[in-house]
Formats: sequence, structure tokens, C-alpha cells
Amino acid sequence: MADSSAVSDDAADAERPRAFSERTAWARNLAAPVRSFLSTETGSAGLLVAAAIAALVWANSPWSSSYESVWTTTLSIKLGSAGVTTDLRHWINEGLMTFFFLVVGLEAKREFDLGELRERSRLAIPVVAAIGGAGLAVAIYLVFNAGRSSAHGWGAAMSTDTALSLGALALLTPRAATRLRVFLLTLAVVDDLIGLVVIVVVYTSHVSVPALGAAGGLFATFFALRYAPLAVRRQVAIAVGVALWVAMFKSGIDPVVAGLAVGLAITAYTPAREDLERATEVTRSFREQPTPELARSAQLSVLGAISLNDRLQYTLHPWTSYVIVPLFALANAGVHVSGGLLEDAISSPITLGILLGYVVGKPLGIIGASWLASRPALGGRRPSLTWPALASGGAIAGIGFTVSLLISSLAFHGRDLQEAQLGVIATTIVAPLVASGLFAVYRRLPTQLLARQIGGTPADVLDLTEEVDPERDHIRGPDDAPVTLVEYGDFQCPYCGQAEPVIRDLLSSFGGDLRYVWRHLPLNDVHSNAQLASEASEAAASQGRFWDMYDALLNSQDELTPKHLTEIATDLGLDVERFRDELRQRKFAERVSEDVASADSSGVSGTPTFFINGRRHYGAYDIDTLTEEVRAALRRAKQLASSRPTEPAAA
Repeated sequence: MADSSAVSDDAADAERPRAFSERTAWARNLAAPVRSFLSTETGSAGLLVAAAIAALVWANSPWSSSYESVWTTTLSIKLGSAGVTTDLRHWINEGLMTFFFLVVGLEAKREFDLGELRERSRLAIPVVAAIGGAGLAVAIYLVFNAGRSSAHGWGAAMSTDTALSLGALALLTPRAATRLRVFLLTLAVVDDLIGLVVIVVVYTSHVSVPALGAAGGLFATFFALRYAPLAVRRQVAIAVGVALWVAMFKSGIDPVVAGLAVGLAITAYTPAREDLERATEVTRSFREQPTPELARSAQLSVLGAISLNDRLQYTLHPWTSYVIVPLFALANAGVHVSGGLLEDAISSPITLGILLGYVVGKPLGIIGASWLASRPALGGRRPSLTWPALASGGAIAGIGFTVSLLISSLAFHGRDLQEAQLGVIATTIVAPLVASGLFAVYRRLPTQLLARQIGGTPADVLDLTEEVDPERDHIRGPDDAPVTLVEYGDFQCPYCGQAEPVIRDLLSSFGGDLRYVWRHLPLNDVHSNAQLASEASEAAASQGRFWDMYDALLNSQDELTPKHLTEIATDLGLDVERFRDELRQRKFAERVSEDVASADSSGVSGTPTFFINGRRHYGAYDIDTLTEEVRAALRRAKQLASSRPTEPAAA
């Protein structure tokens, strides 16, 4: 069924929508996966830097005394004789930051369940790299502080800052560098986990066993709530979560640990077709009878179709990125910088140990541990990144801030704390500069060298389960094009209609390097004529006119009745009697069902949904976004092709 004819230029001057991100009623996710996370972190990084600068300005202004007085103000929440009392800084560090670690755990769990790391063997290298980077950073710190009381603060030199590192990566690399972003996100999560374990084991002076036991029981209760009725689950989960935090606080262990643990326990999954159809049915019933009971039922049905992981990310991520983390920086980065402090910091083993631990120890430890973990003799697999990319990413991992400042506040006091804070802040300047230089070198490496490096990495984890079959699928463009764009669409879906001119532009721009595949996903519960239109397109395909019918259907989405379909068939010069008979007999219903089944197996529940070389495309589908994604796929495909040995010429 392949059709390699040139794409029509009709309506080439028509208005093109510039940004599409909608989905029809079957919205697959409320919170996008890793790219949405990284996009939010990019904006958060800028706000975080601004907050840190504001803290430094405040702490060194004529009103510097007010800085400490504000953050050491006591706030108590009591119920009778029981309650929690601490100062504002600790309410932020141990209270609000719990939500930050919760979101980090949620995104990591989502990546484990649905993303690149669902192939568990790919988890080994970033985990080992995180351990190696943290270990060497700590070793360098201890070299500077061996035999001193400051050696106790070694935990401040180990944890990569998630927001700043991902923000810096977004500025230094193209958006399509997803593998490096996933690697860095995984490494940062493992770093955070290691850091929290260190806080519990090293920097917790007293542990209340009864409170810790209560926290364990509450965590088990929270885990079991997945089996509770949806109507009460949310309220009970909030109560259990608050009680868990209080129990951890009373135990003497930093309660932010609870946030990460809960996030890693919440499963992510794609909506099931049955749940989505049930939500549509109940919502339609509410439209017909708008009663409070049906309103509640519709609300629960819609919420139940989306995983709790997605719902929590959608709600909490903007708050943690744009409010909580910047507030943390404002409360902790205010160092009163005097001439004497700067002079001492230049030669301070604390400052130098932290700075060099991050800037030197982190990247070297990451590279060395990754190399070790990838050795075949040890059962290792090939790393998902090229070694130049790994070195550049390792340099970015040398940014320490959030957890480092958190541990510094526990390990140091007075002048030592100020020197530690300066070392941490210095990493946010030096590490990005080093990474920028390495990325500049990376971009200037010989093409063949890069191609060989890319050829040594494992293949992508594909999201598209059903491979494209030129004998069966409807294809525009050459069969041997290096990039394949698959769309699951619905002829009655308005967003598919908006996407069509974008697809046409892509095919025109990339020529023989791109082929486009249409697959059916009629959303029968929201589009009454979608199934009939899909079968009509297959009836036209049986007469060799699929793409003509495709264009006509998308251009007349409001008129897909049997009468209008017959008129289209007549205008196209089809055998109308044969066309009608095939529609009446539903001859192609099974063919459409096969596409729907492949959509289900690939986790598709909304239209339009795109796959580029087998990888799911998330987010907007405007011309600029898709062009960037296709260009990245083309670049990788060509590099992989050039890395393969050429066949010797025939004699």
C-alpha cells in the first residue's frame, strides 16, 4: 500500500496552526513524562539562581541582620499538648522540601514504569555512575580535610542538584538530547537517595524507635491505599501522608526521606481503554442529567483513568519548581560575604574540598564507574551514551546546591557553615563553565568518530510495538526513508485535521528522508462517524485511492455521513456501487480493528499520537517542534548508518 508519490501542494498557502498540544477526549496523560519534567526544571533553574542571588544581596545589605532574624523565627503547630515546633528555615528545609523530593521520586518511578528505564538493564550504569561520582567527590573532600574536625562534613560534597543540573543541560544541549537528560535525571535521583541515606545514618544524632516504627506502619498503610475505593482514597492518603511526615519528624530522621520514598512507591501507567470509555459514558450521563451524584461519579471516573503518579506531578511540580525550591534557596544561600571570609575560603579545606569534589571528583567518578559497569567481563552492557557525551554530562553533574546546602546546615555551624555554603555556590558557576567547554569540544569532534561512538550505544527502547509493514500500512514517502513518522489518528478529530498541514510541510522539507504512516484510531465514544470514515478510507484504498480519500475526509470532518462519503467517492471517480457494498458489509472493520489493537499495545489512547522511528513523541506537534524531533532522528539514523562497516565491492 506504499505510496511514494509527491505530496500535494494544495492549500500550501493556507494558514498553519503554530502550536498544537491538544488531545481528544482520551487524553493520555495530564503530566507529560520526562520532557515536561525537564522543561519545568529549566524554568525553575533560572528562578532558583535568582532566589540565590537575592539571598546573597539580602544577607550583605544594610538590612543583613533581618535575614537571620526572619528565618530563625519560630512557628508552632499544636493540637493540645502535641505539636511541631521549629523555625521557618527548618519548616522549609524539612517540611516544604518533602514535596520536592516527592516529585523527584514520582518522575523517577514514571521513568522506571513507562520510560527508558523500563528496560531494567539500562538502570545499572546510571546507578553505578551516581555511586562512583559521589564516592570520588567524597574522597577528594576527605583528602583536603583528613585529620580535621571538618572531615565530618563530607556529605556536603556528593549530591548533584536536580533543578540546576537539568536547567544547565537544557541551555547547553538541543532539546532532542533525551538520553543524556534521562541519564542525568536518574543519576540525580540516585544521588538524592544516597544523600538522604547519609543524612539518616551520619547526621541524625538521636532516633526515636517508637516514632520510626509508627512511620514504617504509616508508610505500609499508604502503600496499601491503592486497593482502597477511589472515593475515599485521596482524603485518607492526605491524612496518612501528614501523619507519616510528623512521625518522621518526631523520630529524629529528616522527614524529607518520606517524600522520596512515597514518590518511588506510586506506580505510573497509561490509561486503559475501558476506563476512558467508562469516563466518557458517565460524563455523557451527567450532561443528560446534571445531578450531584452523577457529577461526583463523573469526577471519580475521570480521575480514576489517570494514574496517581501523573495527577500528583501535574498538581505539585509547578509548586515545587517555582515556589518551594526558590524559597529554599532564599532561606539557605544568604552568606554574609566579608573580605576575611573570601580570603579564608580561598584556602579553606572545606570550600576547596566541596568545590573540587564536585567539579573534579563528580565527572571523573561518573566516567570511571560507567566504564567499569560496562565491562563485558563483569556482565556489563554498553552505556546508552557516547563517552564524549558522558564526560560532558558528568561535568554538569558537578553542580551541587539543594541537598548539599541541606547537609551543610546539619554538619557545620558558624564560620565553617559559611565556607561550606561558598563552596556549594561556587559549583553552580564553575561546573557549568567546565561543561560548556566540554560540549564545545564535543561538537567539534570528527563526524566519523562521533558515528563510531553512537554505533557503540544500544538501540532505542521502542514504544511502537507494531513495526511498519509496507505491504499493509498506508505510507507517504519512500519505503527506505531513514525516518518514519507514524500517526494514530481519527478522521473526525479536529486536532488531526490541524496536524495534517504540519505533516505536509514536514514531508516537503525532508523529501526522501522521511516517510509518513497513518494508522486508524477511531474514538467511537466521542466521534460518532469516526469508525465509518476509517472503513471508507479502507474501501477507497482497495481501489488504490487511500490518500485521496484521506485528504477529503480531513477536509470535511463535520460531514462524514454515509451520504457525504458516497459523494466523496463519486468525486474521486471510485466504483461507487462497490464502495457502498463494502461499507454496508463492513468489509474493512477488521482491518481498522487491527490498527486499534496496535494502538492499545503501544499505550495510545488519544489522537493524534505520533511516533518517530518507533519512539513516542510527547508534547506539542507544531511544525517547529516536529521538525526538530525529525531532524534529531535523521541525524542519529545517518550516524548509525555511517558507523556500520561497508560491504566490500563485488569482484
